[in-house]
Amino acid sequence: MTRSTVFAPFDIVEGDRKRGIVLVADHARRDLPEEYGSLGLPAAELDRHIAYDIGVETVTRELAAALDVPAVIANFSRLLIDPNRGEDDPTLIRQLYDGTVVPGNYPMAPQERERRLDGFYRPYQDAVGAMIASVAHASGKAPFIFSVHSFTPVMQGFIRPWHVGILWDLDDRVARPLIDMLAQDKNLVVGDNEPYDGALRGDTMFKHAIVNGFAHALIEIRQDLISDRKGALAWAERLAPIVDAIDRRPDIHQVKMFGSRTGPL
Repeated sequence: MTRSTVFAPFDIVEGDRKRGIVLVADHARRDLPEEYGSLGLPAAELDRHIAYDIGVETVTRELAAALDVPAVIANFSRLLIDPNRGEDDPTLIRQLYDGTVVPGNYPMAPQERERRLDGFYRPYQDAVGAMIASVAHASGKAPFIFSVHSFTPVMQGFIRPWHVGILWDLDDRVARPLIDMLAQDKNLVVGDNEPYDGALRGDTMFKHAIVNGFAHALIEIRQDLISDRKGALAWAERLAPIVDAIDRRPDIHQVKMFGSRTGPL
């Protein structure tokens, strides 16, 4: 039996590809293939943000259903290999993450690194690329790509003040109206390239949106707001009309090359 029949690296949520929107969720799950056990970690560590983006799978599935659009979801924990990194990124396979040593990732032989790339990372990235190509073909227009993530409220002792953050590089077609519409709720603290910088060479948005000139943004929702189903549903309901409104803007489905703050494309 092949690894692919035992552990599928990704899941496809079906939707109307003619709409021209693709959702992606790089860190939605904490699953590990059986042969890797728990990577030497106690079960409690796999409940933490280091293993996955808490709440994101529900938000993504519900948002896809509300908009009737497809989504691609990574099925493996970021601790196995991080699908939202370039292949040459030093944090692709973490040996230490937010104070936790990952025994199953140390030492990391080149052959094992390549095995994880071939078995999990590349199939997921290929699935994202294939879905984007399919949506472009079905809709007859440049797709709008929306990446869903979540962030821990406290990182390395710092209490993060944002409820939500929008990450972007140089293409602000989605990011700017998204920030503005979220900020209309005066109870929300909205981060602009917080709690992370959206310029990350080789990540999913770079690979599939930036280099192709497709409109995109990455949303980071604070995990305590979506850690239960009620909160996740509320955020999907909040985002659906906003994403739909942005989708109707005249420049969203045009190819425009903005470049990247990380350097030449």
